Amino acid sequence: MKEDFLQYIWEHKKLPQAPLLTTEGKTVIIKDYGKLNLLSGPDFLYARIEINGQLWVGNVELHIRSSYWYAHHHETDPAYDNVILHVVWEDDIAVHRRDSTPIPALELKGLIKGDLLERYQKLFSDFSIKFINCEKEIATTNDFLLRHWMERLYFERLEQRTKIIFDLLEKLKFDWETVCFIMLAKGFGQAINSKSFFQMAQALDYSVARKLQGDATQLESVFFGMTGMLEEELPDIYHTKLREQYAYHKRKFGLNALSVPRAEFFKLRPSNFPTIRLSQLADLYSRNGALFNALMKADTYEELHLLLSCSASSYWEEHYTFGKPSRKVVKKLSPAFIDLLIINAVLPLKFCFARCHNAENHEEIIALISSIRAENNNIQQHFKRLGLSFENAMESQAILQLYHKYCKENRCLKCAVGVKLLSGK
Repeated sequence: MKEDFLQYIWEHKKLPQAPLLTTEGKTVIIKDYGKLNLLSGPDFLYARIEINGQLWVGNVELHIRSSYWYAHHHETDPAYDNVILHVVWEDDIAVHRRDSTPIPALELKGLIKGDLLERYQKLFSDFSIKFINCEKEIATTNDFLLRHWMERLYFERLEQRTKIIFDLLEKLKFDWETVCFIMLAKGFGQAINSKSFFQMAQALDYSVARKLQGDATQLESVFFGMTGMLEEELPDIYHTKLREQYAYHKRKFGLNALSVPRAEFFKLRPSNFPTIRLSQLADLYSRNGALFNALMKADTYEELHLLLSCSASSYWEEHYTFGKPSRKVVKKLSPAFIDLLIINAVLPLKFCFARCHNAENHEEIIALISSIRAENNNIQQHFKRLGLSFENAMESQAILQLYHKYCKENRCLKCAVGVKLLSGK
């Protein structure tokens, strides 16, 4: 038994119609269940409850056992002074407010029986051997409910991604171009080098990048130098050239890369080597003087792809690492990689920019994310085996949010699918 089951019962008004009694035998008539509190404090606010003929207006607190009131130290917290009813699964101890007045308790253990309890127990039985708790039922969920829930999950995931952007904006006094550069650099780093590229883009004053913007080689020298790839002397002409340029820029602009982790090659495919990705980033910024503004104005998938298209410099057409020639390949950013940049950097930036200007751009976001093909990873493959299909990136992003923030944490009663299954309708 978990507390969220009690919250579900109270929020969805699943108490039996028979007269309710406190553990002391007083009649309870619920006039208003109150409003779910998403912040700290009692679970439900502004409830209206008649107890033994007297109307009380205040808050409701829920616990599995009434003794949890003291385990959570509510007896010393003024936020709980206005609790008018303690709703518990099991009433194992009398509970009092700070002023020592008793709080009536409504015990649910003997009230909730039959199908609802069985469905709850079924949902959470043997979850240790399941991929997700509802794996046998999720494919039977109403398609309209599931698609609507997917959209909500996507925007929830988008909201979480924007926190880092708003933190950067506050730190950088709302310099959107700089924040865009930092977020794109992070995206170019992907999982392995996102921290290194992210820290590099922050440590490098973007005004320096602006001064060097007309020359991709100059940008490469700074990007490579600050991520630790020019520290050793190598018998390679291009490496030597970049190393000398970085030393000059380091002195001229006072560059400090002490906080930047060294870029990693381990576990990466050659096309994802930091040398290739940073060269592509340098090419992107050498050709776009005001990339953020252009990205914000672009309202189609095709426009965004055109803006983000870039290639590694000619040296990297025949190399993946310094001094080791390879078969000549033009190393353009792949469409799939551009899709990831749009998902992880551009759309969160668009969402933040609209919010900061009190604008609504949900429809634009939905249109763009729906234009991108669904991703394919182990989690999505698991859900496909359960009978779900993903038509676009909005749905594949939503399913990641569902799995990581609901399924893995057993938050089934906060999930639209779980609530539907529990209702039995």
